Amino acid sequence: MNVDLNLLLLVLSFFVVATLYSSVGFGGGSSYLALLALFLPNFLEIKSTALLCNLVVVSGSTYLIVKEGLFDLRKFLPLALCSVPMAFLSATLALSQGVFFVCLGSVLALSGGLLVVQYFIQPVTQKFTYAQHSRFFNLLLGAGAGFVSGLVGIGGGILLSPVLHLLRWADARTIAALASFFILVNSVAGLLGQVAGGHFQVNENVLLPLLLAVLLGGQLGTRVSLHKLHPQAVKGLTGIFVLYIGLKLVFSYS
Repeated sequence: MNVDLNLLLLVLSFFVVATLYSSVGFGGGSSYLALLALFLPNFLEIKSTALLCNLVVVSGSTYLIVKEGLFDLRKFLPLALCSVPMAFLSATLALSQGVFFVCLGSVLALSGGLLVVQYFIQPVTQKFTYAQHSRFFNLLLGAGAGFVSGLVGIGGGILLSPVLHLLRWADARTIAALASFFILVNSVAGLLGQVAGGHFQVNENVLLPLLLAVLLGGQLGTRVSLHKLHPQAVKGLTGIFVLYIGLKLVFSYS
């Protein structure tokens, strides 16, 4: 199999991932990292490329969310306020390849497990409890998710979103909107942190077709999610896939 065919398969995979993940409010960074690990030898390129693809997907998603009137700054700001500096700070840290993949695998396994749990226990009807959560709790939750997102190179939405669903923090559309905004600001902070720490590296020949693929897939997935009910099967399958990749990375590098 030649390099061009490998790149074509990677581009098609990114398009599918962007479509599926954006339909449930995610950027797809976790799966981008897993796919890039099969194609790029430099893990710093993997981390930077995944965050840039994340940024493209959720930029379009956030625009559509604002246009649809789903953006609620009062609810979103406390979670994003502490996440941004923490994502920047953790992205400046220098990790070895082995430590990076163990950290990434652990985060993915946790995220996948939460998604699977959410799929099985989420009731049909919910009483949302946003008002019962203190501002301090939201700041703390945002800071933790932001630190993890900057450390491993994901936007953090795939970790934050299932936690908010399990807490009955808000309805599904509001949480999906929050996840897109959260991934957007943390991806920007993470990229700036990589630049500040001297860890930002990309391969333009690979990056440009991938950015186009996730732009198209992200727009398609977001438009589907804004006008149809969220398919629980997407979250369940996403959780299983992310859990599998996470455990595989932990066992491979520990």
